[in-house]
This record gives sequence, C-alpha cells and structure tokens, in this order.
Amino acid sequence: MNELDSKLARLKNIVAECAGDEIIPRFQRVSAAVKQDGSIITEADFAMQNRVKSALQTLWPEIAFVGEEMSAEEQQRQFAQSQHGVWILDPLDGTSNFAAAVPFFSVSMALIQDGDVLLGLVYDPLRDEMFSAIKGHGAFLNNQELTVKPFSLPLQNSIGVIDFKRLDKDLAGKLAQQAPYASQRSFGSVALDWCWIAAGRGHVYLHGKQKLWDYAAGWLILHEAGGYSCTLEGEPVYTGQLQSRSAVAAADKNLFQEWCQWLNISL
Repeated sequence: MNELDSKLARLKNIVAECAGDEIIPRFQRVSAAVKQDGSIITEADFAMQNRVKSALQTLWPEIAFVGEEMSAEEQQRQFAQSQHGVWILDPLDGTSNFAAAVPFFSVSMALIQDGDVLLGLVYDPLRDEMFSAIKGHGAFLNNQELTVKPFSLPLQNSIGVIDFKRLDKDLAGKLAQQAPYASQRSFGSVALDWCWIAAGRGHVYLHGKQKLWDYAAGWLILHEAGGYSCTLEGEPVYTGQLQSRSAVAAADKNLFQEWCQWLNISL
C-alpha cells in the first residue's frame, strides 16, 4: 500500500466515523440559520468540520486545511500556504436538504498538492456509500471499481441533472422552454451530483457556479471513472484555484459532445 492508498484508507474511516457521530444524530433534529451569502448553516456543519479538522491535524499537521465554514480570509491564507498540500473539505454538502429533512447530502474531501487533486472521497452517510479516487488509479464505490459504462443514448433520451439557480437567466429559460433531454433532476448536493453521473444515475450535468470544496473530490472521481467535463466556457473545471467554476459533464464521450454542442461550447 503506497502513501496515498494509506491516507485514503484512514480518511474513509475518519469521515465515516465523524459523520456517524456528528451528522446522522442531528438529521431531522436540527435548526438552521442563514449565512451572509444566503446559504443555510447548521450545527452539524460546524461539528463535522471541527471533528475532521482535528483528526487531520493530528495525523498530518504539515498539511494545510480549507473548510467551507472558515472565513474567506482564512481559506485564502490556508490555500496560499499549501506547500505540503491542502485538505479541501465540505463537511456537509447539501445543508439545505439536511435542514429540511431531505435525505440527500454528503461529505466531500480532497487532497490538493502542487496544483493537482491527488485523492478525493465523497461519503453519503444515509446510504453508506463511499465514492473515492486516487489520481491515476481509478475510482471506486465502496471499494468496488467504478467505471463509466458507455451507452448509445442520445441527448433527447437522457436525464439531465441541472442546477438552474446559478445559471444565466437566458440559458435557464432556454433549458426550461426547449429542454434537450427527456427529463430533469436537481438533487441539491454538488459532490454527489458528480458521483451519481459517474455511477450512471443521471446522464448529463450542468451547474453555473460551484466552489472548490463542492467539486474537487467529485470532479476527480468522475474523471478517474472515465467521464468528461468542462466549464461553460469550454475550459477545464479544475484549474488549481480557489475561485468558483461552472461545470458541464457527462459520463459518455458522444453524449458529452452532443451536450456541449447544444450549449454552444467549443471543445
């Protein structure tokens, strides 16, 4: 077992244990507050972040840490001091679902070093599904290899996983009035969206603005499983920066190209 394999194995245990202690007991039993940006926050977000951060700093004190529930200034400072790598954590991705007792949320964690996402995991504590990947070594779901299955499904027969809230109004209106896919879903956890596309639980994906802690792990998992993605500008989604990015994705190459063509993206 190499160093990254060992790290990932320990991370899986940490995340699953912390989620079992800090997230699951609070589900359907927690009140929510509203942050300055309008998003929802609960005590489970803070409790999970603090538990995971403490465990990481005990095991790997040299690695910096960026969590969603840190201030923007602290996130920038930690990200800039990542010469030994940086953990990127979303302690509860899908907080609004969690607060409303909707059973779709996850924990997302990635390790970034020298500009590369080296490993990522996304854990769904309700379904006990652990998606994971190490750069160059494939993706897994509960330790079973996760490989996208190419299919001859045209865009018009596909399921679109679409987040309308953060899209340009013209594009959102066009999608609503002239939907190119057969049906549409919006689940509410970016990290799981990426993983579900990799697992074939949706066919094309679109999100207008997601943050690094939302997508870093899921992006790696989809690509290690054999999937495809870009931004609405046709650029790579992950660029080694902390800034938010749009995301267009699909598991199947032909479907991805058809989706990008409909969106007027030049690849």
